[in-house]
Amino acid sequence: MIHRLDGADIAAELSDEGGAPVVQLHGLTSSRARDRVLQLDLGVGLSGTRLLRYDARGHGLSTGRPVAEDYRWPSLAEDLLALLDIHFPGERVHGVGPSMGAATLLHALLLDPDRFSGLTLVVPPTAWETRPAKAEVYRQAADLIEGGGFDEYLAASALTPQPPTLADAPSTRPEVPLPLLPAVLRGAAGSDLPDPARLEGHAIPTRILAWVDDPSHPLATAQGLHALLPESRLTVAQTPTDLVSWPQILAEEVARHGVWPAGSSPA
Repeated sequence: MIHRLDGADIAAELSDEGGAPVVQLHGLTSSRARDRVLQLDLGVGLSGTRLLRYDARGHGLSTGRPVAEDYRWPSLAEDLLALLDIHFPGERVHGVGPSMGAATLLHALLLDPDRFSGLTLVVPPTAWETRPAKAEVYRQAADLIEGGGFDEYLAASALTPQPPTLADAPSTRPEVPLPLLPAVLRGAAGSDLPDPARLEGHAIPTRILAWVDDPSHPLATAQGLHALLPESRLTVAQTPTDLVSWPQILAEEVARHGVWPAGSSPA
């Protein structure tokens, strides 16, 4: 299905089994399809829920425009809330997503705290003290691509060491159309997680799933969020085998904290 939002057609899919509402997001330059390849489609472990998956604007099967502001995380949070109004009006939803998806959920939480019954934040990205250096990498990549260096960008990305948890993952390419990629990267460069003072003390049930040895998704960010959110739990993966448990962890979180319609219950 396609939803028309400001400047974009958002491609989405709803697996409706009549239970608790859940929304699943993806990471920067990824998509629903790519996250499945990378074993980050945690929704595969759910049953008896209403699971909304979608491609963020400019990603996957969704369209967009070459405007960096559209891809900043607060803007993506507004897209998320608009989709929740369409599919789950007035309901409290469990949100799950990796990296950019986790960041989008946190910004949406601040925009509408009562909208979420719980969060599963997967491999949170660089943030706060570690964000400026990563932002500069994104800006340089955007300049390189605009100058005709897309192949060079791909080659450099292929040389980036992967965390041990992704040792078995296949090689993938960005799921963003080339004309939009510089704007998407600049939007990420202009983004950060919300200020810690704004997050501190939010009493929302949160499971944080992190992994080790990944400068783009440092364990320090996950630990920082764990310290800020009093109802959070942190799980750290060390190997590809550890990722196998993540869909079940999501299912347990939704069963525990999801809001189930009258007459339904966790499977």
